Amino acid sequence: MLSKNKIKYIRSLELKKNRKQEQAFLAEGNKLVGDLLGIFPCRLVVATGQWLEEHAGIQADEVYEVSREELSKVSLLKTPQEVLAVFGQPEWKWTPEEVAGSLCLALDDVQDPGNLGTIVRIADWFGIEHVFCSTGTVDIYNPKAIQATMGAVARVKLHYVDLEAFIRKVSERDVPVYGTFLDGENLYEHDLQNRGVIVMGNEGNGISREIAALVNRKVLIPNYPQGRETSESLNVAVATAVVCSEFRRRATVK
Repeated sequence: MLSKNKIKYIRSLELKKNRKQEQAFLAEGNKLVGDLLGIFPCRLVVATGQWLEEHAGIQADEVYEVSREELSKVSLLKTPQEVLAVFGQPEWKWTPEEVAGSLCLALDDVQDPGNLGTIVRIADWFGIEHVFCSTGTVDIYNPKAIQATMGAVARVKLHYVDLEAFIRKVSERDVPVYGTFLDGENLYEHDLQNRGVIVMGNEGNGISREIAALVNRKVLIPNYPQGRETSESLNVAVATAVVCSEFRRRATVK
């Protein structure tokens, strides 16, 4: 049975300041927890007896068997499944050589946790291993962001950096820096390399002026047919999927 203090601890991880202090995050659901077990150090598991029977021998500091009713009291989800777990936050590393030789994403103050989680999932799908986030980007360990990754956070490494300094550093290695702009060159006609940094901007403001000045490959996702009155912009996660798909398509046809 979970104590009141343990319930309070688990629910406290909804707040960024507590996640940062504890260097921990919360994950819920059979698939998500299953994907993260063995990847991140597991501090605590709260699950039904059936789930624990199906996952005998799990490695966790603490394991609690609870009823579905008890689980619902500690869950942050409207419809809890059979398990939630607390994991330690990883410390991912990166090198300029890795960035120079691969395709990476850079996020300039993306605010919505659902968008961030979806972008991580997109990165995973298209084989992008590193995502560099400005310090103003929403915390990936926000429970809503973690849920939206659908487990992709186990395979994609996120780094929170001074984005301007990061781009300046990688630019010294002649790394292409791509960004989407209304005055950019048609994405489908632009010469795309299978390496570089793709910058995606804030939901409302796009790429900031400071970061835009460092982009050396400006591209446009054209609407169809061109010239037709249409929506002002695409959702940032949707735009990320379109851009990443074209990069990878280009790599397969060369």
